[in-house]
Amino acid sequence: MNFNHIKNLSLSLLLISLIFSCGPKEDPSIKPDDNRFSKVVLTEGMDEPMEITFLPGNRVLFVERKGGVKIFDENTKEVTLVATIPVNTKYTNKEGRVREAEEGLMGVIAHPDYAQNNWIYMYYADPDEPKHVLARWELKGNELVESSKKIVLEVPTQREECCHTGGGMVFDEEGNLFLTVGNNTVNPREGSSNLDERPGMESSDDQRAPGNTNDLRGKILRIHPEDDGSYTIPEGNLFPQGTEKTRPEIYTMGHRNPWRPTLDSKTGYLYWGEVGPDASVDSIWGPKGYDEFNQAKGPGFFGWPYFIGNNFPYNRHDHEAGTYGAPYDVNKPVNESVNNTGLRELPTPVIPAMIYYPYGVSEEFPMLGSSGRSATGGPVFRKADFASNAPFVFPAYYEGKWLIVDFMRGWIMAVTMDENGDYQSMERFLPNENFSSAIDMDFGPDGALYVLEYGSAWFRGNANSRLIKIEYNAGNRKPNVTASADRLAGAVPLTVNFSSEGTNDYDDYDLNQLAYQWTISSEGKVLESFNRPNPSFTFDQAGVYEIELVVTDTKGAQNSQKLEVVAGNDIPEVKISMNGINQSFWFGEKELDYQVSVKDLEDGDTQSGEIKEAEVAITFDYVPEGFDPIEIASKQSGAETLASLTIGKNL
Repeated sequence: MNFNHIKNLSLSLLLISLIFSCGPKEDPSIKPDDNRFSKVVLTEGMDEPMEITFLPGNRVLFVERKGGVKIFDENTKEVTLVATIPVNTKYTNKEGRVREAEEGLMGVIAHPDYAQNNWIYMYYADPDEPKHVLARWELKGNELVESSKKIVLEVPTQREECCHTGGGMVFDEEGNLFLTVGNNTVNPREGSSNLDERPGMESSDDQRAPGNTNDLRGKILRIHPEDDGSYTIPEGNLFPQGTEKTRPEIYTMGHRNPWRPTLDSKTGYLYWGEVGPDASVDSIWGPKGYDEFNQAKGPGFFGWPYFIGNNFPYNRHDHEAGTYGAPYDVNKPVNESVNNTGLRELPTPVIPAMIYYPYGVSEEFPMLGSSGRSATGGPVFRKADFASNAPFVFPAYYEGKWLIVDFMRGWIMAVTMDENGDYQSMERFLPNENFSSAIDMDFGPDGALYVLEYGSAWFRGNANSRLIKIEYNAGNRKPNVTASADRLAGAVPLTVNFSSEGTNDYDDYDLNQLAYQWTISSEGKVLESFNRPNPSFTFDQAGVYEIELVVTDTKGAQNSQKLEVVAGNDIPEVKISMNGINQSFWFGEKELDYQVSVKDLEDGDTQSGEIKEAEVAITFDYVPEGFDPIEIASKQSGAETLASLTIGKNL
């Protein structure tokens, strides 16, 4: 027997095995085709979702503003209400006027060692006292253990006037928790900075919070939660412990509304989106408004309320006298407000925004377009963050890129940094997709990019709120599913024609080979199913029905989309007539002649269907190139409340 031959053969087989086990090395310069990414809708129809965090066993925990704590199980596709946290959701001003607040249950995160300790942290508005609270609970399975609650941190606030709460959280590798805290300040009507020092106008002075070294608002905090529910201060925050007139929890300061934070696991740099003020042009009070995407390579002062964008300075403003002074000095920032309880001299250098953009087209970052704006944030991709068997990990092309999303504009951008971590370039990620109303975005343990979409209307549950994920498919691609219907509501009997038009699959071998299954369910029970692309169904009983289309390719890969049909209640018919006036341009007429009519077969007049004038909520708002949707929603909410009171009085 030739043992040398066997030995050489074994070495050859070992070498072949090693080559194949390593697999081909990805070329980071090659951008993957967009059709390698599949957009999968996980669940829809939530009630103001705010933030997501990931639990073991393919479960996603998310919170809703009014207090809902829910778990979506990717294995069963079911959503479970775990608990409802008592929270405040209203502002009541000095005159007693009550308005909907941004407050509520604002953020959630699981502890890095959740698999061992079952700890989750939530940030919420206390239901009784004007304060925001960071608390820890045990979450065992689907049970939130109320007796385990420990209050970790409290932030005193005012709840007379809107806006800005923050509530985004992220842990670093040392177990330190970063928490974004909003400025808790009025949005000035002129859309500028908040510098009103007049007595009684404290809620209009951001020098008392973001510019105050002794206040936790308008900051990003960095603490180390301890096992007993307390916290300690890690080394390296902005102010060493014991520094007079400072809070040691502060990591960065000078923020208006810092939103969703993330950490680059390789560099340790902190990233977040920040929502700016509403001014659409430069003026006597200073620069126009900018939203920002920011990077902190360490602790520092980011400028608000004295600077914005690329350290553009605001001008000193004496509200009492109605006069303006010199711009603030970026080399010597000082807080001289009567409402300041912290240091007069503020930290330097003032750190400018990495990316900043107004309502109009940005000269520096034209790719961001023009529209309303609300910078959310997003994660930095590092392949090393995922297990080797994670199925949907993005390719090497995205290594080290920061994926950012804007709530209003619907895009995701992939931002490239150089070897020093400085901005280099950006490009649109999946330009044919829309990610409107994205309120949180992060990578899950499976490597997919999860996007939480709040929905189109403020302060209410939205049928188009949803949790989606973007899966990267290096091999077989999932079908892309489009489900539609010619009617989504109507009186019974209601005949609906369903369509799968637009559904496709980018793999040639799946061409004309896709399998379709429609199911019609009510209260969790399947009532009917169809195995054809475009079925019809007649609803004889009033109710709310869930319609799901599942499409399967030849390799067994599936994707789906859901619809909701309301039988027994027709959609109201709304008409706005301008009585012959031009509806595209306004030429300065003092009065706008208009008529609004609403008909509803079920709720209107028994003969004509007309809805009474007093039961119709109408609001007007001037919408420049950009706008603050929360202010508009607040006005609409008030008008709807008055209309509802009229209906109640009639009943």
